[in-house]
Amino acid sequence: MNCRRLYYPLIAFVFFTQAISMMAQCKYPNTAFSPGESLTYDLYFNWKFIWVKVGSTHFGVRSANYEGQQALRTDILFKSNKKCESIFPMRDTLISYTTPDLEPLYFRKGAFEGKRYTVDEVWYSYEGGKTLMKQRFRDHEGVWTDTQSSSDDCVNDMLNILLLSRSKNYDDMKVGQRINYKMVTGKRLSNQVLIFKGREKFKANDKQTYRCLVFSLLDDKEKKKEKELLRFYITDDKNHLPVRIDFNLKFGSAKAYFLFGTGMRNPMDSIIKKK
Repeated sequence: MNCRRLYYPLIAFVFFTQAISMMAQCKYPNTAFSPGESLTYDLYFNWKFIWVKVGSTHFGVRSANYEGQQALRTDILFKSNKKCESIFPMRDTLISYTTPDLEPLYFRKGAFEGKRYTVDEVWYSYEGGKTLMKQRFRDHEGVWTDTQSSSDDCVNDMLNILLLSRSKNYDDMKVGQRINYKMVTGKRLSNQVLIFKGREKFKANDKQTYRCLVFSLLDDKEKKKEKELLRFYITDDKNHLPVRIDFNLKFGSAKAYFLFGTGMRNPMDSIIKKK
C-alpha cells in the first residue's frame, strides 16, 4: 500500500465538519463542546477493493492560557499504524488556540511524513474591523518563509473551522444549500464551498447507529470546475459530532469512522440504535 497517498486526504479530515463564513463578527457562541472532550477515529484505505485500516486520529479540547488570556486549545494527532509505519511513517500534529467564544488566536500544523517535515503557523490579530494574519511556513528542506496578510472578512484555520461549524444551528438548512468560507495556512488563503446533502443513518465503529447530517466539501479554487474532496456525516444533535468521513482520492478512496469518545457536552440524542 502507498501510505503516502493518504497524507493530504487525512489532513483534510479536519475539514469534515461543515465550514461557516463569518463576516465581520469573528466571535461565535460555543454550544457543542467543552474542555475535556476527547474523540478517536479509525482510518481506512481502499486497497485493491479491500478496506485496510491504516491508522488513527485523536482529537481533544482543553482549557488553556494564551499570552495571558483565557483560551481553548484544540489538538489533533494523525498517526499511522505499524503496518503503514514500515512503509511511510506519519506523525502529524495540529494545534489551535481560540478565545472561549471561538475567535482564532494561533494555529500550528507540524507534518512529519516519511523523511519530510513541514510546518504551518498563523498568528491572528484584529484591528479596524480587519483580520490581520502573520503567516510562517517551513518547507521540507528547512527553509522558512514569513508573510503577512489581512482581510475584511473573518478568516479561520482548519481547526477553528471545525470548532465554529460544530456550534452552528442547521435546523433551517435546505438540501443543496451552499456555504462559503476562507481558510488560512502558513502560506496562503483559500476558498472552499460546502453543500448540505440531507440526512442519513450511519452505524459507526462504536457499533451504534446515528441520525446524521451529510455534507459535501468542494474545492472552489480559481472558480474552476468544482470537485468533491470529501463527504462527511455529523450527528444530528447539539454535539454535531463527526462520525464518518469519505475521502475521494486520486488513486482510490479512504474513510474515517468514529470509534469512541468521552467528555461530550450534550446528550447524544442522535443515537437511534444502541449497541
